[in-house]
Amino acid sequence: MHDPNCLFCKIIAGQIPSKKVYEDEEVFAFHDIHPWAPVHFLMVPKAHIPSMAQVTEEHAGVLGRMMALAPKLALEQGCNPYPEGGFRIVVNTGLEGGQEIHHLHIHVMGGPRPWLKG
Repeated sequence: MHDPNCLFCKIIAGQIPSKKVYEDEEVFAFHDIHPWAPVHFLMVPKAHIPSMAQVTEEHAGVLGRMMALAPKLALEQGCNPYPEGGFRIVVNTGLEGGQEIHHLHIHVMGGPRPWLKG
């Protein structure tokens, strides 16, 4: 299912350019256009799910795959390995949760931060 008016559905379809990180039959990942960290990309299911509030048991497989992919992609994109390095995952849900695009997306953020070295 796709929403023809959804920005992320258009990115997945190639109608809007993006800097792709990863793609398979269920998942698309691309760099955030306004990064908050040295490494900042989004992971989205190709199926249009408006937010975490609409997730059901049928979505467990794709969400599990996204969580399993996140560490691999974070390392490939420049995050340092755990425990000295790392990354964080953020999922904004709904207006009060700070969600701006209503297609479920996972922010993966991290990367070298010299000011944290002690």
